This record gives sequence, C-alpha cells and structure tokens, in this order.
Amino acid sequence: MTIRVAHASDYDEIVRLWEASVRASHDFLSENAIAELRVNIARDYLPVLRVHRFLDAAGVMQGFVADAGDKIEMLFIAPDARGTGIGKALLTFALSLGCRWVDVNEQNPHALHFYQKMGFEITGRSPLDGQGNPFPLLHMQHPG
Repeated sequence: MTIRVAHASDYDEIVRLWEASVRASHDFLSENAIAELRVNIARDYLPVLRVHRFLDAAGVMQGFVADAGDKIEMLFIAPDARGTGIGKALLTFALSLGCRWVDVNEQNPHALHFYQKMGFEITGRSPLDGQGNPFPLLHMQHPG
C-alpha cells in the first residue's frame, strides 16, 4: 500500500475512479448530474485541492482523498475495493494531515455510517449540496 500525492497527469484516472464509485454509491444522482460533476471535478475541483491517491501493491489506484485545509472534500474508493480498509487508510491519512471536517450526502447511508464509525459526529445539515441541488448534506466533525 502506498499513498502518494496526485498530479495533474493523474486527473483522468482519478475522475474515472470517481465516476465508478459514484455510480456504485450515489443512486440519487441523475446521468446529467454525473456528467456535469465529471467536468467540474477535473476542471474546477482537483486543481485547487490537495489530492492523494491510494495505490495497491501492483501500483493500481484503488482510491483517493482530496482536502482543502482541514476539510475533506472527496474520498472515493474503487467499487471492487470497498470494504478492504482502503477508505479507513485514506481517512486516517487525512486526519494525520489535520483534516477534521467532512460533508456527507444524506442519501448516502454507507458513507454516513463509515464516518460515524471513524469517530465523526453530525454538527449540522444543509438542504442543498454545494452546487445548489436538492441533495441534503450532513456536516460532520472529527473530535481529534
């Protein structure tokens, strides 16, 4: 297992993993929403975030975490790698960098359970997501 800083040359691979993960876990998103987010992630989000990739023993990316200071903005795992400890490893890594906040889609109970299991607590709720869509967000904080 290796966690490495991502570079612009990694963005296409990151977006592909993001899309596969979203399709497996965000069934509330329409095709149009996924297509719009795909463009925004590559163009607007990744370039301004600190992004780290999780590489398996063969050097294949199995997940990534992206943060902005003390807030985790994205944490996604390849669908076939869910439940293998990669999410925990990436989250533990992000916590070691000082991340303490995360927003979770209310319609994603698996993510909510994961963050709660890792010690995060709900501190608030917004009825809209960051793009103004009606996908409520739960704001969570880690006490550590």
